[in-house]
Amino acid sequence: METRHLRYFLAVVDHGSVSRAADWLGLAQPALSQALARMEKELGVRLFDRSRRGAEPTAAARAILEDVRASVARIDAAAARARDIGRGSAGQLTVGLVSSALFDTLPRALRQMRERAPGVRVILREMSNAEQAQALQNGEIDIGLMHTPVAVGGRMRERQLLRDRLVAAVPDEFPVAADGTVRLAQIAAAGLVLFPRTQLPVLYESILDAMRKAGYEPWVAQEANRTLTVLACVAGGCGVGLLPSWIRSLDFRGVRFCEVADGQELPSFDLSAIWPARSVPTLADLFASLDLGPHPASG
Repeated sequence: METRHLRYFLAVVDHGSVSRAADWLGLAQPALSQALARMEKELGVRLFDRSRRGAEPTAAARAILEDVRASVARIDAAAARARDIGRGSAGQLTVGLVSSALFDTLPRALRQMRERAPGVRVILREMSNAEQAQALQNGEIDIGLMHTPVAVGGRMRERQLLRDRLVAAVPDEFPVAADGTVRLAQIAAAGLVLFPRTQLPVLYESILDAMRKAGYEPWVAQEANRTLTVLACVAGGCGVGLLPSWIRSLDFRGVRFCEVADGQELPSFDLSAIWPARSVPTLADLFASLDLGPHPASG
């Protein structure tokens, strides 16, 4: 039975007449009568007693009336929900993110999503780069906020959100210059606290290469998976961390942040949004289009 036939049935019940229902529906009366006859034949019962006064629902019609109303309401609600999801005003979006995205990028993104798509439920999963790459492949997350460059298989879009210089995170007692800077020689001597090579291989090697080019042989005293863990290791005297400059907005006991006076060759710290390329727009496309940084680029 077609949905339109259910609507025709409700129109006749509500208007009490086939002719008045036909006018309201914008149908010719014979066409409506034929549709009702097909509905009655399919159900095997008479639905209306017709007279000069109009059309009176039979006991069978009254028995199914509320079920029909509920069914049509559910169909309308489902259609509206589908349209909302298509417009990006409803649905669910799962976002993977590295800890670096928590302090500036994510708060701005959430504020804008609430303004542009208040009906969308955003689920957040803090994950490493490697975990996000796997989750994107498996469809476990819709979009990832990741350190780049990174290799993610499949057809993906990428938008750079942040390109930041590295600053040194040093213990409070670390000797610094009068202008508050430190030098690569000091960092090399103290040892580095870095994100693991397996997690950020390009950044890891680029830092070591920059120090070697400056004439110093670096050594990694400690690896840590998360930004706050790096800071805890620095505060504990394990070595010096090299982190993006936005970290200076944090107040972490036992740690101070310094510019590297001769760190011009140190790599930048990049954060990008990466999500699957689809033939139709998705909530991930909407999220990536928010005002979070540079304009998107396809990859």
